[in-house]
Amino acid sequence: MGYQNAYNAYQKTNISTASQGRLVVLLYEGAIKQLTAAMNYIELDGRIKPGNIEKFGICIQKTQAIITELQVSLDMDKGGEIAKNLMSLYVFFNEELLTINITHNKEKLAFILKMLNELVESWRQIASSTANAPATKVENVLNITG
Repeated sequence: MGYQNAYNAYQKTNISTASQGRLVVLLYEGAIKQLTAAMNYIELDGRIKPGNIEKFGICIQKTQAIITELQVSLDMDKGGEIAKNLMSLYVFFNEELLTINITHNKEKLAFILKMLNELVESWRQIASSTANAPATKVENVLNITG
């Protein structure tokens, strides 16, 4: 019980003190964690055990919520072409996740997971390269609203 409270306090502090870039990385990491868990519920034969169907759905829904949070954080005015491209990608992800939640298509899930892993690496580089920049510079580079 004490450990869990300490961990929760650490997580809250980690999030509340993170830069904008770090928050985006944390969102991507959360989405990757959820999709990895969902992937593990799909058996080798492509089926999900009846007892795991709800858990699978919850993982997909949590990922959709994270992707939606990434969508609404985009600054379409300042973000230019990058923000437009990310918006299109996020819409695509959520549409595919909706289908995956019904079909349990492991290949589509793996494709989205691969893309998220590539994106998180880019965001890690952005976040680390802007770590010491003034807040306004960070906001401009990340193209997100605060």
